[in-house]
Parts: sequence; C-alpha cells; structure tokens
Amino acid sequence: MTRPGGLGGKTWPELDDRRCTVVVPLGALEQHGPHLPLDTDTRIAETVAGWAVERLVADGHEAMTAPSLAYGASGEHEGFPGTVSIGHDALRLLLVEFGRSVCRWAARLLIVNAHGGNAHTVVDAVALLRSEGRDVAWWACTTPGADAHAGLTETSVLLAISPGMVMRDKVAVGATAPIGDLMDSLRAGGVRAVSANGVLGDPRPADDDQGRRIVEDMVDRLAAATRRWLPDERGGLA
Repeated sequence: MTRPGGLGGKTWPELDDRRCTVVVPLGALEQHGPHLPLDTDTRIAETVAGWAVERLVADGHEAMTAPSLAYGASGEHEGFPGTVSIGHDALRLLLVEFGRSVCRWAARLLIVNAHGGNAHTVVDAVALLRSEGRDVAWWACTTPGADAHAGLTETSVLLAISPGMVMRDKVAVGATAPIGDLMDSLRAGGVRAVSANGVLGDPRPADDDQGRRIVEDMVDRLAAATRRWLPDERGGLA
C-alpha cells in the first residue's frame, strides 16, 4: 500500500520503477520587512507546489513534492540581519546535482521558484540539465501586477496561507517608486540602499481574500502548465 505524502515520507520500494514528476519548491531565507517571516518565499513555493500536486494526483497524474530547497541567492538582502544567502554559484551547483540525482529514477523534475533573485540561476541550471538529456523544467510563482518585495502582494499571500506569521502591528510602507527607478541603487547597495525597512511597496492594504485569489490563480496555472509539459527554449513551463 502506498502511503500519501511527499517524497520525504516514502520508502525506496514505493518508488522503485516509478516514473513520476518530482516537484521541488525553491525559496530563500531573507528579510521581508518588519512584518513578514524570513522564510516567506519558501512558504509560498511550498503552498503553490503542494496544492498543485494535490490536484495533479487527484487527476491521476504521478507527481509528488520533494522537501523544499530553502536557501537561495539573496545577496541584495544581506544588509539586513537574518538573511542567509548561498549565492548564485552554490545555488547553480545545488540545482544541477539535485537534478542529476533525481532524474536517475524520476521521469521529470520541476523546480517551482518563489524568489526572483534565484531566477537567472534556475534558468542556467535547467538549461544545463536539459542539454544533458534530462527532462527538467521550471515555473515561477509570479502574479500580474505584483509589487516587488514584502508589499501588498506577498503580505496578502501570507495572510491567506500563514496568517499567524504576519505581524500586523509592524506593517509599514516601504519604497514605492517603480522598481526601474530604483534598480541602479539596488545593484550598487542592495535593498537597504533604497528602503530602510526592507519593504519595496505598500503592504498596508493587504488582505487575506486577495491573497487567496493570488494563490489559487498560481495553483491553477501551475497545475495546467504541468499537465501540458511544454518547456520553452529556456526550460520554463507556461
């Protein structure tokens, strides 16, 4: 009898000769303002990936989540205590070796990334894995019109999925200029150079209903993209 749950709860005989899609959430450990937890990105990746896999399994697809990769490339946030970044080189190596190992027994690997700072390294790692003949793809937890960091979007999502982790009395506006206007300063001095509290946006209007809609939309799109499995030239699913 096969037990429910993700990869970490399986035994090897349950996976022997099993050709499944392994979905790994990729997050980060970095500051998210004075009101959101350091593991915000990992929480989002885990929720979106986990709910999408539940739908896929209910539809008869062989899929499971792997334990999250909870550290990423977060150098732009290192001006704030609590941030732990492994950098782009280490992240690339981690993803490549992870993919090579998983693909020894699984049919496919999908990386679900919820930290924008990981993006180009994810693309690079997936490109190498695909060039080696491995069926690996990535998908990004994004939503149209989202603000940049720890603002309305992420705060609404956390209110929906982890309300007890949002310090509502600490919610405060951060830098609200368009991200393009901040980019030179961000590249030169990190987030601290443009926002004293680490927030890029205004989280004050956030609410759980909006967060729930955002999450459900991401889950819908991820599940549909995984069913189609048509990686583009960069290995992304759409």
